[in-house]
Amino acid sequence: MEKTRNYGLDILRVLACYFVIQIHTGEFYYIGVDSTVLPGDSPFWVGILNSLLRTSVPLFVMTSGFFLLPIKEDLNVFFKKRFTRVVIPFVVWCALYAIYWALLGKTTWTQAFQNIVHIPVNFGTEIGHLWYVYMLIGLYLFVPLISPWVATASRKSMELYLTLFAFAMCVPFIHQVFPEILGECWWNRTPMLYYFSGLLGYMILAAYIRKYMLENKTWHFLLGIVLILVGYAITAGEFIYRLDSKYIWDLELSWGFDTINVAMMTFGVFLLLKNVSFNNSSSTAVKILVDISQKSYGIYLLHIMVLNFFHDQLDTKIDFVVIKIPVIAICSFVTSYVIIKLVSYLPKSKYIIG
Repeated sequence: MEKTRNYGLDILRVLACYFVIQIHTGEFYYIGVDSTVLPGDSPFWVGILNSLLRTSVPLFVMTSGFFLLPIKEDLNVFFKKRFTRVVIPFVVWCALYAIYWALLGKTTWTQAFQNIVHIPVNFGTEIGHLWYVYMLIGLYLFVPLISPWVATASRKSMELYLTLFAFAMCVPFIHQVFPEILGECWWNRTPMLYYFSGLLGYMILAAYIRKYMLENKTWHFLLGIVLILVGYAITAGEFIYRLDSKYIWDLELSWGFDTINVAMMTFGVFLLLKNVSFNNSSSTAVKILVDISQKSYGIYLLHIMVLNFFHDQLDTKIDFVVIKIPVIAICSFVTSYVIIKLVSYLPKSKYIIG
């Protein structure tokens, strides 16, 4: 019997991919020299446009957790698939970006070579978006450890974990009142419940939804809307409130993936879209949706090159930031998909695009 495809997860993956590109587009319009906040109205509009889009990486992680937990295949098969689909393309693109920046004259060829050699330690300084892959590999290493617990955990046990996860996600805001809490001091920057925060919790949240909230219920939809609205109000409101900050790390307090407001929005978006289905799954639009979903990793790896091109071409041709950010992002997204689609026809393309 053919397995029914969850198109909601395809939509979530495509949205997450686009959200990342628009977030990176917005960075041109609020981040200045030495990570200072740019003056003028642009940062305000970035806050309005991109606050909801902070769900991007958490949504990627949740879609991974939804499919991976609990593991249903041999561990050797599991890690071999991840190595082929994630690690090899990552190394290829690290090398390509090192060459790319050298060709643009942004780095020397010596530095490019050093960046390639440096890959096992960290990504090159000019390819910051690839931090995500190191994080993803780390989560994959955790999956076999938590998978047996996810498979047998009761609803109450998972809800207890998620409650601690939610509290830990409040710590960035608690720090505004109490700089050091729950065991923190200058020689220990990891308070109690620190390890409940972070992106691993999103994987477990996705596994919880799959086990206990997969049915299509009206209250799921209503809860999703409430979570998105409240989460967005906190995320955008706090960003706008902090526009007088000198540096972006102060401005972006509410934009962290490890904040309760971003978790609320992510949970809400997931609830809204998890049960989407189509009457005509063989339509061209649905096929393109699925194809973009399957190629989202390749699009993610490539998009900075394409984004830089469209920013250079369109930035001075569009006056309003609120228009130029989505226009540049959409052009970058569509073009990245077309390029990755063409690359997919090459032999052994899985080693390039995942």
